[in-house]
Amino acid sequence: MKKTNASILIIDDQEDILFASKVFLKKYFENIYTLNNPKNVIELLSNKAIDVVLLDMNYRIGFEDGREGLYLLKEIKTLSPKTIVILMTAFGKVETAVEGLKSGAFDYILKPWENKKLLESVKQAVDKSRKEQKKDKNVEIQNDFFIGTSDNIKKAYSLGDKVAKTDANVLILGENGTGKFVLAHHIYSQSERKNNPFIAVDLGSLNSNIFESELFGYAKGAFTDAKVDTPGRFEMAQNGTIFLDEIGNVPLHLQSKLLQVIQTKTVTRLGETKPRSLNVRIITATNLNLKLEVADKNFREDLYYRINTMEIILPPLRERNADKIPLAEYLLEKMIEKYDRDEITFDKKVLEQIEKHAWNGNIREMENKIERAVILCENNKITVSDLDLETVTLYDENPDDIQLSSIEKTTIEKALLKHNSNISKTADELGLSRGSLYRRLEKYNIKTDEL
Repeated sequence: MKKTNASILIIDDQEDILFASKVFLKKYFENIYTLNNPKNVIELLSNKAIDVVLLDMNYRIGFEDGREGLYLLKEIKTLSPKTIVILMTAFGKVETAVEGLKSGAFDYILKPWENKKLLESVKQAVDKSRKEQKKDKNVEIQNDFFIGTSDNIKKAYSLGDKVAKTDANVLILGENGTGKFVLAHHIYSQSERKNNPFIAVDLGSLNSNIFESELFGYAKGAFTDAKVDTPGRFEMAQNGTIFLDEIGNVPLHLQSKLLQVIQTKTVTRLGETKPRSLNVRIITATNLNLKLEVADKNFREDLYYRINTMEIILPPLRERNADKIPLAEYLLEKMIEKYDRDEITFDKKVLEQIEKHAWNGNIREMENKIERAVILCENNKITVSDLDLETVTLYDENPDDIQLSSIEKTTIEKALLKHNSNISKTADELGLSRGSLYRRLEKYNIKTDEL
């Protein structure tokens, strides 16, 4: 009988159960793995592509409520969402089993099982896994992305391709909406870690109070709501890649904790003292000028150099004029497919407007405008009113814009000179946020002693 090419993991604390199930399932499936300690599941799933997990629900003597199994189910689905889980219990707690099904389990079986029932359940789970993999492959083929032909964007992706083959830490710089996440995922997909997890974290949205628990994990009882041991994002990315977006927004007192993890390649969960070893590739991104942040004592210099083995700068869309129309046409095709519309085209005047527009919100702004236009347009032709662009064009299009820009640039330069290039004091005098001042420094190519 030909075996099915599938990988099955059995987790149970009873050696006789592991032995019996392995001997039986080995007749039908190529790869059978066993674990008698559920704590090792993260390491195994990080190293092996598992199709189906047979998961016992109880591990400690005297505790038969299935809570441990439900916790492990959650952990497995977080770490490896496409892995199919079948629950096993000797106690027939139907309510707990149903709770497990609601939490993402595929099926449950009672011990001692009937071999026929066990085999049928595992075969169905493998079939579901195959369908999910096929679906993901099709989505992956469809979800290509636009790079462009501008020299500066080709240079950025060329650097990305070179560094992808290494384990070097990468810092991606660029304004909001320039595609930092897309480049980070491209680097991951070209790396040796592409078959392991890619965990993305928006550090800008993490409240300081949950920063450590989210990134580093926590032990049961570490704080009021810590009901079970929980891995952090770094552990979830084990043997894969973690993408830390908006790293420039991390407060100073938390930067030191992040630096320690990167330096030691270990992570210690809240409430524990023993560090856990990490094998994770780190990619970070920010829209801030970190050199200025370091000079202004808002970002640790040692952390900056740890994350910045390779720096890649993504250009804003206003500096990619040749890519504007091709990008717009690419995004239009995506929206046509998303909304299942008939073929839609741009009016000629729209293309002229797309080319002249500054696109200060970059790719994200263009995608938003085109999606709206696809929804509103009639007669399968996007008009100027459908696109609804503000009358803001590139600065070199209008003499008045040139004059206003010159005045603004001169004002900034005088304020910088007055305050000896101190960014905070200059921003205060001009009534700007630090971020707004940074953008103007880049826009007018103003160099300071801090740069």
